[in-house]
Formats: sequence, C-alpha cells, structure tokens
Amino acid sequence: MVNRQQLRVCADPADLPFSNEKGEGFENKIANIIGEELKLPVVYTWFPKATGFVRMTLGAKRCDLVIGWGQGDDMVLNTNAIYRSTSALIYKKGTGLDGVDSLSDPRLKGKKIGAQQGSAGATLAAKYGLMANVHGYPLMVDRRYANPAADMINDIRKGEVDAGILWGPIASYWASRDGEPLVVVPLVKDAGAARIAFRITMGVRNGDDAWKRQLNDVIRKRQGDIDKVLLDYGVPLLVDDDTSTEMITKPRTSAAAEPAPAGGAATASSPAPAPATP
Repeated sequence: MVNRQQLRVCADPADLPFSNEKGEGFENKIANIIGEELKLPVVYTWFPKATGFVRMTLGAKRCDLVIGWGQGDDMVLNTNAIYRSTSALIYKKGTGLDGVDSLSDPRLKGKKIGAQQGSAGATLAAKYGLMANVHGYPLMVDRRYANPAADMINDIRKGEVDAGILWGPIASYWASRDGEPLVVVPLVKDAGAARIAFRITMGVRNGDDAWKRQLNDVIRKRQGDIDKVLLDYGVPLLVDDDTSTEMITKPRTSAAAEPAPAGGAATASSPAPAPATP
C-alpha cells in the first residue's frame, strides 16, 4: 500500500551526486519536485544502494519510490524515463589528450585507462582494444565507506591514471570537485555509443500500477524542472531516442518532454542500479 500522506523515498545516504542525508544530491532535488507537485512532505528511508537495497526498502514496504533506477530492471516497476545519459571520458588538460573525444582516438593506445569493472564504459573500452592497460575500480560498493569514482578522479589528477571512463552523471560531478577541474567528454561519437546510453526511471513496487501512472503524470508535467536540476549538476543529457546521441542543452518544454510510450523498447542493456550506475 502506497502511503498517501507522505512521499516516502528510498535512497542511499551517501551517494553523491545522486543522494545523501543532507539532501545535496540531484535525486534529492527531484524528490522535492515530486513532493511539491503531489503536495506531500518528502521523507526518506536510507539504505546503501548495494546488495539488498530493493528488498530492504521497497520490498519491505518501508518506502514507496526510488528516484533513479535503470530502465528494464524487473526488480522494480519502472516509470517513464526522467533522463537518458551516457558514459564519459575524463582526462587532465595538458597531458597529450587535449581534444580526444572518442575511445577510437589513437592517442589513447598504450595509456593507462581507469574503468569500473563490469560497467558499460569498460565494455566499450574493450571494443577499442584498451583493456590491456585498464586499471579497474569496483562498481558495487557501500558508498558510506568507499568512493571508487572519486578515487579514479584523484588518480587522474596525480598522473597515476592517464584517463578514466565513468557514468556521465558521476564523472561530471567529481571531476569538478576537490581539486583541479578535469575535462569530461560524453562518449557520443564512437560506433555503438548509443548502446552505452541508458534511460533512468523512477522505481516503484511491482504491482503499484496506479502509483506508477500518477508519477508518470508528474514527470510529464514537471520534466522541464527535472531537466534544469540535472543540467545544473552537469549531467550529460541525451534526447530520448535510442538511435540518437544528440545532447540536450536546455530544459525541455512539456511538449518536447512527452515520455516514450509505455512498453517501448529499452536500450540494449540496462545500467546496474549501483551507486556507479552504468
């Protein structure tokens, strides 16, 4: 049963740029938009987005909504997408990689590349023959105690890794914090780039179809406000078209933000719902 007196959100307490207990993540801001539209106070159930997250939150009926979840994962009932993004290449200016915007660039050959194990970005790196020198970082961690994305960024700044590949929302956030800003290039030019772009939805309990439909109405109405939050956080946004890698640079209007038809095709694979999404 969905609580109709509060917007009960399931979230990670230490998973920036997505969420934290201080409300500093973009998913916190999106939750506020949903609560505002529904005229409900936002309350949180905190649990790390690692093994057992859905079972201990939605599944235990302690909360009713996960703000960010990969489309196509049947652990939850997906709403329409709130955004579509992609992996990004990160490097330090002045290290011989200036202007690189594709993993096919020969300047990356022989470079030490950071990638999260099992991620879509790592798969694309393998396609371009870059795995021989890959430095792996874990994907599924409890972010209260470990931050592989920040570790990769720090290694790039120190020169221990030449470049890195991360899920775009994470890359843009950490590359601009706690040190010298790094170059972040969304990977939209490589052959097969559309296959590492993923739709992110909200997630509700399987069977909560009426709640899903209500949230879809809110997403449709407030997509422009959601886009503004995402763009303010530097999230690389792609148009909602599996065949396109065109970037969104300003919030969409209501007409342009119509969600894909229910049951529409997802991208080739879905991102892991871990802190380091794909």
